[in-house]
Amino acid sequence: MSFQQGLSGLNATSKNLSVIGNNIANANTFGSKVARAEFSDMFAMSLNGAGSSAIGIGTNLAAVSQQFTQGNIRTTENPMDLAINGAGFFQLTDGVSPITYSRNGQFKLDRDGYVVNNSGLRLMGYAANALGAIQPGQAVPLQLPTAGVAPQPTTEIDLEMNLDARQGVTQPAAAPFIDFNDADTYNSATSLAVYDTLGNPVSLTYFFQKTADGVWDVYATANGTTVAGTPGAPAPITTITFPADGTAPTTPAAPVAFDVPSTTNSAGAVTQPIAGVLFDVTSSTQFGSPFGVTDLAQDGFSAGQLTAISVEANGIVMARYSNGQSRPAGQVELANFRNPQGLQPIGDNGWTRSFASGDPVGGVPGDGNIGVLQAGALEEANIDLTSELVNMITAQRIYQANAQTIKTEDQVLQTLVNLR
Repeated sequence: MSFQQGLSGLNATSKNLSVIGNNIANANTFGSKVARAEFSDMFAMSLNGAGSSAIGIGTNLAAVSQQFTQGNIRTTENPMDLAINGAGFFQLTDGVSPITYSRNGQFKLDRDGYVVNNSGLRLMGYAANALGAIQPGQAVPLQLPTAGVAPQPTTEIDLEMNLDARQGVTQPAAAPFIDFNDADTYNSATSLAVYDTLGNPVSLTYFFQKTADGVWDVYATANGTTVAGTPGAPAPITTITFPADGTAPTTPAAPVAFDVPSTTNSAGAVTQPIAGVLFDVTSSTQFGSPFGVTDLAQDGFSAGQLTAISVEANGIVMARYSNGQSRPAGQVELANFRNPQGLQPIGDNGWTRSFASGDPVGGVPGDGNIGVLQAGALEEANIDLTSELVNMITAQRIYQANAQTIKTEDQVLQTLVNLR
């Protein structure tokens, strides 16, 4: 008599329990994927393979298959935590071994500024140049910049406003035609900080003086020093002329250029002159409503130091600086496979490619069939504890039933031996 069936059932069920136990052990491991024991039956074949009354000789473990379904996304307080919502894997390298693929997005910075996981493997992606332009191509370990950004002098100023058409002429009858310390010699004023080549802020104040119906002179001072003319006889940097309906000015029809002279700021430092600043007021209006500035912008900024980083949904790593500027520092590249179940698990939340998985297909998050990234979040294991516990009870009963089969075979054999 044969004990093969019961013995194979015990072995298979024991392995099934091991798979279930491993699932339960990794229920709190971020990026872990549930595994499933898959079995196949066994038959002893005759020489010519014929026969319709063959009885199986048991079962064996055909494969332990991991299920790459999406896990729940849990938000965290760490901006370096990344979760993949959809298909794809992070690519990690130590520079020597084959690339490791992972769904665990618990990242941090090492002493050299590289983005690494808990095993010290570096996250791969596209680098950015000094101007923040992403350089697509071969993925490399992502390294965040340590240097700050250089200052940029102001070259353009855009001013969008409404000048009150109800106000009267304020230009004095005799020179000087404006006194910056006398509010009766102008109608309205507004201020804006611009920057010289060293990144020093220069406070520009604009004064708007109505000289006739629909005609306004614009004066400017830099840190209290007149921009055009002389201190005793300031000159306007431009004159705005509006049509009768108060819409966009007829003059100037394009931005006008003026030079900001060298001045002394409130701390006593001498600022550098700024030449050829383009001043655009072509979006201004003159309606019968109060003076108001709706947009005032310039393109300069001071020097800044790195203060924070963030990761966008498309994988772009944004570096944020103390001067309010931000620019890309790199972009995470993800990899996908035709057959993820063919990946070979290697521990530490990682897999490596195999012949069965096929070659990796790289791409940025959100492209094609690759998922998007969510910063400040992690993907939980897709392991359902309730289901695993029920599977454990079922496996336990099957183990007991197979043991009972062997026990019964033993009793039948004992009866046979005792025949006289």
